[in-house]
Amino acid sequence: MTLQSRTFRAVGFPLRLYAGENALDKLADEVGRQKAKRAFVICGRTVAHKTNLLDRIGKGLGDRYAGYFDGMDKDSTWPAVQGAVEAARAADADLLIAVGGGSVIVGTRVVAIILAEEGDPYDLMTQYPEGKQAYSPRLMAPKPPIINVATTPNTAMNRGGSALKNDKLDHRMEFYDPKTRPVALFWDAEALLTAPAELIRSTASTNFSSTLRTLGATDMSPLIEGDHRQAFRLLHQALPRIMNEPDNAALRIDLCAAAFLQNRAGDDDVGRRTARDETSSNAYALATALHIRYHHVWQGESTSSVIPTVTRLTPPDDVKRAAQIAEAVGVWKEGMSANEAAMATAEALDALYNGIGMPTRLNQLDIPKGELPLLAKDTLKNFNANPGDRPGDYTAQMLELLEAAW
Repeated sequence: MTLQSRTFRAVGFPLRLYAGENALDKLADEVGRQKAKRAFVICGRTVAHKTNLLDRIGKGLGDRYAGYFDGMDKDSTWPAVQGAVEAARAADADLLIAVGGGSVIVGTRVVAIILAEEGDPYDLMTQYPEGKQAYSPRLMAPKPPIINVATTPNTAMNRGGSALKNDKLDHRMEFYDPKTRPVALFWDAEALLTAPAELIRSTASTNFSSTLRTLGATDMSPLIEGDHRQAFRLLHQALPRIMNEPDNAALRIDLCAAAFLQNRAGDDDVGRRTARDETSSNAYALATALHIRYHHVWQGESTSSVIPTVTRLTPPDDVKRAAQIAEAVGVWKEGMSANEAAMATAEALDALYNGIGMPTRLNQLDIPKGELPLLAKDTLKNFNANPGDRPGDYTAQMLELLEAAW
């Protein structure tokens, strides 16, 4: 324990959270609290046409329900967001309700930005000036309030950053605006059970690997450490059970709680971008490139296919960091080097992901090996993975990792 780890700040963002059976019954109260008259739902086609969620929302809101847009798609594409903006404007929406997983929630945030801000959206997004650090423009206009009804345990549920797929660019359209954080969040049991178990497994797999990496930090405040450790405990207990217990809503709520705790710890962790673990940064950049480029690849599968290899090839310099991560998955042995601990951790990840039917190699994703150089190039402009200077050999390093993960 050091004084440095006991010198910290904590940040709280106003939010009401409802979880459990019939949690969605409180939606009307939250819409009323915002004094909204035209609440507009944004979702995907599955939610709109294969669940009863829109009926529940419409009946609950009555004449305050302004309709829905059901065209939000995987990875929140720019054309889908444009369509949602037009629909929300036509409905005279004064509050947005995102119903779905991370892509829907992310896309809804950008809809709020475009509705409120003046100017070209391409000027509002994160900029990548040649030879300089990337930066996100300050977006000052008040935004319509957002309520998120999650159907998956995603970390997008209460964040302020957003990224859209745009096939006309060589990177995603990235936006950051803390005013797009939700005013209310719902983990309704029935809503969470509408997602297939495979999708829950995919989302939780991504969260598991990222939370594991956070446990290597050696200077966490007691609040941050508590959130990370509890998030990992919930994930470690629930992830192996998802496929065997597809109707267990309590498991899915636990996974939502883990995602929420991850976000809360991130909000409190000053300097988290500059101090990001190299393994986590590399895996995130590679996984994002994969699921953005290939429509059939989900984020969890893209993560599990690279994280064991990246763990092996980028061990921490500090043996204490490596030890804490290895200890979390039960493979640490006294006297191990950082490299040995990383190797043992990678083996544990292989076993865990293989055990629940997740890929651990790129050759399991049905993608062409000849496009690995394109994927490596795709990693270059990713603010969450690499917001600072981008070294000249960065894509070469990423290609080396991709080839090793094949």
